[in-house]
Amino acid sequence: MEKKKLVLIGNGMAGVRCIEEILKIDRDLFDITIFGSEPHPNYNRILLSTVLQGDTSIADITMNDWDWYRNNNIRLFVGETVVQIDKEKQQLRTDKGRTVSYDELIIATGSKPFMLPVPGADKKGVTAFRDIKDCEMMMEYAKTYKKAAVIGGGLLGLEAARGLLNLGMEVDVIHIFDYLMERQLDPTASKLLQRELEKQGMNFLLKKETAEIFGENRVEGVRFKDGTEIAADLVVMAVGIRPNIDLAQESGIAVNRGIIVNDYLETNVPHIYAVGECAEHRGVVYGLVAPLYEQGKVLAEAICGIKTHPYEGSVVSTQLKVSGVDVFSAGEFMEGEGTSSIKVYDELRGVYKKVVVRAGKIVGAVLFGDTSEGRKLLEMIHRNEPVSDAFQLSFFQANSTTQSTVATMADTDVVCGCNGVTKGAICQAIVEHGLRTVEEVRDCTNASRSCGGCKGLVAELLEYTLGETFDKQAMKETVCGCTTLSRDEVIAEIKAKKLKYVKEVMSVLGWKTEEGCSKCRPALNYYLSMLYPGEYVDELESRFVNERLHANIQADGTYSVVPRMYGGVTTAEQLRKIADVAEKYNVPMIKLTGGQRIDLLGVKKEDLPRIWAELDMPSGYAYAKALRTVKTCVGNQFCRFGTQDSTALGIEMEKKFERLNTPHKVKMAVSACPRNCAESGIKDVGIVGVDGGWEIYVGGNGGTHLRAGDLLCTVKTAEEVIEMTGAFLQYYRESANYLERTSKWVERVGLEHIREVIFAPEMRKQLLERLEQALRATTDPWKEIVETKELQETLFTNLQAKVPVNR
Repeated sequence: MEKKKLVLIGNGMAGVRCIEEILKIDRDLFDITIFGSEPHPNYNRILLSTVLQGDTSIADITMNDWDWYRNNNIRLFVGETVVQIDKEKQQLRTDKGRTVSYDELIIATGSKPFMLPVPGADKKGVTAFRDIKDCEMMMEYAKTYKKAAVIGGGLLGLEAARGLLNLGMEVDVIHIFDYLMERQLDPTASKLLQRELEKQGMNFLLKKETAEIFGENRVEGVRFKDGTEIAADLVVMAVGIRPNIDLAQESGIAVNRGIIVNDYLETNVPHIYAVGECAEHRGVVYGLVAPLYEQGKVLAEAICGIKTHPYEGSVVSTQLKVSGVDVFSAGEFMEGEGTSSIKVYDELRGVYKKVVVRAGKIVGAVLFGDTSEGRKLLEMIHRNEPVSDAFQLSFFQANSTTQSTVATMADTDVVCGCNGVTKGAICQAIVEHGLRTVEEVRDCTNASRSCGGCKGLVAELLEYTLGETFDKQAMKETVCGCTTLSRDEVIAEIKAKKLKYVKEVMSVLGWKTEEGCSKCRPALNYYLSMLYPGEYVDELESRFVNERLHANIQADGTYSVVPRMYGGVTTAEQLRKIADVAEKYNVPMIKLTGGQRIDLLGVKKEDLPRIWAELDMPSGYAYAKALRTVKTCVGNQFCRFGTQDSTALGIEMEKKFERLNTPHKVKMAVSACPRNCAESGIKDVGIVGVDGGWEIYVGGNGGTHLRAGDLLCTVKTAEEVIEMTGAFLQYYRESANYLERTSKWVERVGLEHIREVIFAPEMRKQLLERLEQALRATTDPWKEIVETKELQETLFTNLQAKVPVNR
């Protein structure tokens, strides 16, 4: 029997997914032809932001490579656009003059970015963020220019902004509303997200309406309707998308906002269907991948002649990381008439949870910071479950980390929301097909294939299902997406091959990207400096931008200058210098920090070199992956409760360890007695004076993930404090992952293991010898700069370099 001719217009995620479902049902039913306007095989558009951010490559996000089309006997025409559909003759014509007949036609033309119709929108340097071409243009611009403006504070705009920050650009995010991601978050969750993103270096201009994009030959800035303006070398429009319905409309197919379809994705024209972002079902156009895949499955069964359940719409949910921050929303997440809500706001942990209830049943939810309950809440919404007393009690309790998440899940619980894959399906596939890695599970079941947000759960299911046969090595964490090597493997290769330069490491070890990314470049720079102290020449271009400028970039694009004050102690002379500089350079704010120092806020970039020169004080390293501060109380010299001289010890420790590069920032404190006025219990290293000696606490954290420090040991003298602290720091330097705080490191390797290492006299001696070697190699880079005659030239050469941003 001759095969029917099936043509798919659009080579995107929804259309190709429908073809995959058809092939599962009957590989021999259709002769399949696919047209795609882009010159690429099917790729994961959701992960374009990870390419821009430097975490992955185009090859990594390709979902179906060229071989897949050949192996499935699919004719694929890329870089070719269908321009006409003849419904009577059942033919279509392309922009290259090709004419193809069809028996069944699927339109999956997706959507196109909405470009604001403002003057200047057609200037060079204005782009959308929708496809690979846009992504490549932004990456190329970042090599030359430094200021970017992203119009749109939705998910796509924030991901674009994060990528541009990683490329070393300064980024303003412009949003017409008064809070971000209003389609997914309520105002409270949005403000929490904004606060976290501001820490990453994003600057937000809310309630701003763009009036004009100005410039001569290319974009130079953005002007707003309130008369204000900002400079910009690159403008990214991420203000929304519109269904791409032009072809359907010109061909006489019924359209509204999208191409109108029924419950089986049929248009008003026989043998023509629509699926994905271009389709409008019951008045709704969906933009998230899960509903589009649901549509594709229904259409595949219908077009193959299988009696199937109709598509009746989707409960939209979003669970993802926005620039590293966990957020979740589902259903009706905003309170309205006839609804009430249950809320939990834990400011200390940075966690916000809300469920919206109507008639005793959950109809929507928002989670921020801790999204572990997202899938459970989504299931409750789908099942129309009532809110029980037990649920309310558990909702108000902090999640326990002692019980496995996957162990408590039912087999019917959905693990991968994008693809509708349940726990039971994944476990069954692991057992039946002998799956051993997340990638194998993905290829077999589609779980984690789209947004990737469920990779962690899939990994847990592998360990849960395989038990003792689970190979943790196969689940190793690589340095970044540029390499398949873990941190330990990279360091071992550097030692074995005696590699001495960042680019040499990338070349010899087969990095996927020639220049690396914002994750691996600083990490490799740190590992080399740690391995070769005094010999390795620090590569400034691989440093984070704050470290390069010796100042912290602020939300408004100005900088924060923090001179060092050992142990929080200062002098009248230092205070006078700070006052004179603040007055001379019109510093907007002078603030006392939590680390007992003075912070000059609002400093202009061009004033940085002169301010540091006139202060003539060492940098407080408020920006560095190094020792930040040693906080002290006044000690037994003045306090009637003090048992030890905490101030003197704090100053000695700060002078000893300042400028020592570490995997992440390190904060210390010395308290003269157990009253702990210097907050020693929540520092990376905290010292507490007791009768006859000192207690040393390690692994504390006072930030979002609050953690009390563990008691490492008790010693008698200040010399022993310095010795044990030095051994602890050096072992942390040598064994922690880059950007891993001591709190996470202590939990990962275990306190007892750390004690075994640094309590062993010979091992401690070796650690301290390597520490001293590293300390001898440290210098104050800012002091070296300000003492040279080429002060301005040196600084501003550094300022122009394209470097990653990090707090």
